[in-house]
Amino acid sequence: MQVALRTVELRRARLPLAQPFRSAHATRTERDVVVVRVEAEDGPDGWGECVAEPEPTYWPEYTATCWDVLVRHLVPRLLDGRPLSEVKGHAMSKAALEVAVIDAGLRASATSLGAFLGATRAQVPTGIALGIADSPDQLVEQAERWYDDGHRAFKLKVAPGWDVEPARAVRKALGDDVALVADANGSYRSDDADDDARLRLLAHAELGLAAIEQPYASDDLVGHARLARMVETPVCLDESIGSLGDLDAALALGAIDALCLKVGRVGGLVEAVRLHRRCREAGIAVRAGGMLETGLGRAVNLAVAALPGCTLPPDMGPSSRYFAEDLTPPFEAVRGTMAVPDAPGLGTAPRPDVLERATVDRLVLRAPSP
Repeated sequence: MQVALRTVELRRARLPLAQPFRSAHATRTERDVVVVRVEAEDGPDGWGECVAEPEPTYWPEYTATCWDVLVRHLVPRLLDGRPLSEVKGHAMSKAALEVAVIDAGLRASATSLGAFLGATRAQVPTGIALGIADSPDQLVEQAERWYDDGHRAFKLKVAPGWDVEPARAVRKALGDDVALVADANGSYRSDDADDDARLRLLAHAELGLAAIEQPYASDDLVGHARLARMVETPVCLDESIGSLGDLDAALALGAIDALCLKVGRVGGLVEAVRLHRRCREAGIAVRAGGMLETGLGRAVNLAVAALPGCTLPPDMGPSSRYFAEDLTPPFEAVRGTMAVPDAPGLGTAPRPDVLERATVDRLVLRAPSP
């Protein structure tokens, strides 16, 4: 999508999380996010969000490096009409720019992102991500609170020593009418017999998991292939898949039963659509993943979750799950579903007052004079 740009504004914003979120690698108490605004020569602005985390524990990129590569390399190339592919890697930074440009173009053409991508549903089910808790009882208490609000799908963060017991406790408390995904963020080792034993227990039929997500390290496709042959629970890959080439390698090895698709991790919407298409061709289920996004990223995730073939529970919760005050008007859930934005572009934009209060750094880069 071609959009003539006048300026690109970058903001680094910090928003406190509604409650600390703990995974196998880190505990987050705030969201440190780079927000992108592109100003078109003739048309509305477009918005994007860089989903990188403050530390390189999930992905090699992190907030500070994204800011640097955007300022020094990606935005100058974008404004100068040069291809971003000249810069190797930095998928999350590229995705933020791409989404902002597509948003501007779609707003100008009065087309929603969902319609542009080929979404087939006006509403998608929620999937509440629950971090590692202090005890199984505390985890159950959190799950029950969201269950009582109508949510029927949950992603449980797991790690060695925090896996079978908490998953069993949630299943016992909520029964069989909820879908559970266990997300390990690569915290197990395929060459560790104890880890393999724990994963086989986690995949036992009594827990009824919809998928085990990224049990091993991102580069351990062989280990994932072996596990996929040993268990009936689908093995869902996340960090292992950063491109269509990665997906093809995983398919060739038999290392993947499902894909957690994150637009930021794969470098943008164009690559995400290619991955989604390949999964459909291969009969691989897709789940729309999340990265504690603000409303900007949540609008993107909702559009992806509405695509055909996205049959596993998404990382999709209302704004109140993540922020006391979201950058955008809050996204809300009704009886365990959320509406896919149908207004032009992302269908949402930051609230100026909230964005201003959250901003800790700001820079405007201008296109070169003709």
